[in-house]
Amino acid sequence: MLIINDLSLRIAGRLLLDHASLTLPSGSKAGLVGRNGTGKTTLFKAISGEIAAETGSIGLPKNVRIGQVAQEAPGTEEPLIEIVLKADTERQALLTEEMTATDAHRIAEIHMRLADIDAHSAEARAATILAGLGFDTEAQKRPASSFSGGWRMRVALASVLFAQPDLLLLDEPTNYLDLEGTLWLENYVARYPHTVLLISHDRDLLNRAVNSIVHLDQQKLTFWRGGYDQFERQRSEQLALQEKNRIKQEAARKHMEAFVERFRYKASKARQAQSRIKALERMKPIAAVVEGTVRPFSFPEPAKTVASPIIALHGGAVGYQPGKPVLRQLTLRIDNDDRIALLGANGNGKSTFAKLLAGRLKLEQGTMTVAPQLKVAIFAQHQLDDLRPEENAYEHVRRLMPDAPEAKVRSRVAQFGLATEKMNTAAKDLSGGEKARLLMGLAAFEGPNLFILDEPTNHLDIDSRESLIEALNDFPGAVIVVSHDRHLIEATADRLWLVKDGMVQPYEGDLSDYRQEIVGNAADRKERREAEKASKAERRREAAQRRAALEPLAKEIKATEALIDRLRKRIDTIEDELANPALYEKDPIGATRLAKERAELGGTLAGHEDRWLRLSEEYEAGIEG
Repeated sequence: MLIINDLSLRIAGRLLLDHASLTLPSGSKAGLVGRNGTGKTTLFKAISGEIAAETGSIGLPKNVRIGQVAQEAPGTEEPLIEIVLKADTERQALLTEEMTATDAHRIAEIHMRLADIDAHSAEARAATILAGLGFDTEAQKRPASSFSGGWRMRVALASVLFAQPDLLLLDEPTNYLDLEGTLWLENYVARYPHTVLLISHDRDLLNRAVNSIVHLDQQKLTFWRGGYDQFERQRSEQLALQEKNRIKQEAARKHMEAFVERFRYKASKARQAQSRIKALERMKPIAAVVEGTVRPFSFPEPAKTVASPIIALHGGAVGYQPGKPVLRQLTLRIDNDDRIALLGANGNGKSTFAKLLAGRLKLEQGTMTVAPQLKVAIFAQHQLDDLRPEENAYEHVRRLMPDAPEAKVRSRVAQFGLATEKMNTAAKDLSGGEKARLLMGLAAFEGPNLFILDEPTNHLDIDSRESLIEALNDFPGAVIVVSHDRHLIEATADRLWLVKDGMVQPYEGDLSDYRQEIVGNAADRKERREAEKASKAERRREAAQRRAALEPLAKEIKATEALIDRLRKRIDTIEDELANPALYEKDPIGATRLAKERAELGGTLAGHEDRWLRLSEEYEAGIEG
């Protein structure tokens, strides 16, 4: 589907890709990952023809249809369902032509083509996609102009999904989705009938929705099979081996250089010295492992610990118009060390609840008891627009520390995770992730007892998200988080509250249960548990039968593993011998023979590892039934 050959891309004088190559098989579901600013979005622009390459080429099949989410969200008076239906331009053109066509043969061709592209089910398919992204039947009939920007972007996403292009390019699609929409999209992408290239920093999405990873690092592209966790593990092992080999090579190089330096002008050793000089020239340097560092998040501890409960609600109701509560029957308790994640679709009232806890809304009825001297901080994505565009991070913090010396102010900015050179950059010129760091640091500046975070991972890459998780887990106060990033929720929250049907209630299941409810993979949870209990013995029998049928394959896998172990041990032995400089002096022919054997064994090992991976996938598929 996609062949990138020797590609170089440069933006504003900065080299982003340097002679990078990639082959993406047709039908792949690939996640494009890499640190923010490495050039992932720029690569998408090159693939879609928006920018030209400095060197190299991008090869695509003839007449391939490339689709990506429109940058401008639709805001017309057309109903949502009509906007999505029009995204299939071929269907739209055929229907238009059908209205005016008079030639019987052409009319027959039109009808045949409409049947081929399943045009009769188009409206049902469009409605299904819109429903999955959070639009009910009534909302689908409303004009796009009646929705906010975030909801319009969902319509743009629905449109490109409905069009089903041959190559679907998705750039951080979950940034304008809630958890429910993300779960639906994950399921949709995994079953998408064509090729997908997806930029995302959502670890769970990259584990479930894609079957391969394209890593953009050090201006190169590398293709890895499997999900993100598998990629991370394999890359870690590769980097460890690379560093081990580099150290060995460096030791061998130093020994050889010492020999040459000592004996190159000695007649009796000149020949051996020249041999080592040639060996040094042939020795291809192994690059040192370069790992970029991620600046940590750091949130100040509360100045004073308050006793639990820090907030207690009883029979509360809250809304924006008198007599029309958004949330009601709020009877909840928050303790000083709680870690709570709010579940529920956008529009159910999660932000309303957060505003109530932060003191930005008042109860219409009921009571809300707040601990004395309680400090509440809230971070929300829409607040990014509240930053002063022309002021830099230092100036933002200086406003909060008017009498502090400059060094102390800069030290406080550094705790936000902003590099020194970014402290003097105007807010309007910071990246999305840098703005999020600044705003998060400002929100938590006074050391809150309760920190509320609404979609904090938007604009953060995977490593920065891990850093945020560590900071939240180190934070001694209470945390309430709203996020579509399941990894963040699972790593930081120990309680789940569901905002649904105008109420906020504890959710008794876990995120796996919630996912099954959202994507419709199971019926009622109680019935499912009873059915699972009744069929437990039958499943055990079926599993035993599958294991028995796969026993020959298991033996073949075990034999291949044993062979791989023997090959690796032999390769390690040879490498140890080749690392000994004395070998080249005492037995140069033997050294050549060992080097040749090492190269042959490397190829053999690679073949057996591929075979082991293929057999293992076949076995796992058989076990899962």
